[in-house]
Amino acid sequence: MTTVCTNHKKVETALRCGKCDKPICGRCAMNTEVGTRCRDCARLKRVPTYQVNPVYLVRGLVAGLAVAVGVGLLGGFLFREDVISRSRVLAALILLTMSYLTAEVVSLATNRKSGPPLQMVGVACFLAGYAVFEALIPWTVLSGLWPLMAGIVGLAIITSRLR
Repeated sequence: MTTVCTNHKKVETALRCGKCDKPICGRCAMNTEVGTRCRDCARLKRVPTYQVNPVYLVRGLVAGLAVAVGVGLLGGFLFREDVISRSRVLAALILLTMSYLTAEVVSLATNRKSGPPLQMVGVACFLAGYAVFEALIPWTVLSGLWPLMAGIVGLAIITSRLR
């Protein structure tokens, strides 16, 4: 026995919602753990880990900026005052440390939430810290393959940690 879909009046269907028994077509059907449901009965919600409200975004941004800029300042002053040698490998290690700490702090400040908005926050914080670090040290230290690779790997660390 075929009827027409509740939402698409020109589509015949034999499929019905497992909860409310409305006729639904293949485009309207939502497969859930308990069977096929209409969109109203399925009520698909995002996983709480990925539900990031503006308060969490601000908390993540403030914490991430504090850490990234702090590491950038610390590294920049260490290089500037010749406390440590001006090594490109050491600059790369500072950038990798900055990326890991930034991602971890953003994650902690947002109760371990994740998702694309927090990835963007983490990347923005890392880039701000990178800019501070770059402004404080001679250009020759950040030119070269090691710091470039560290920047790319740092961005990958942040995006994978906050995925």
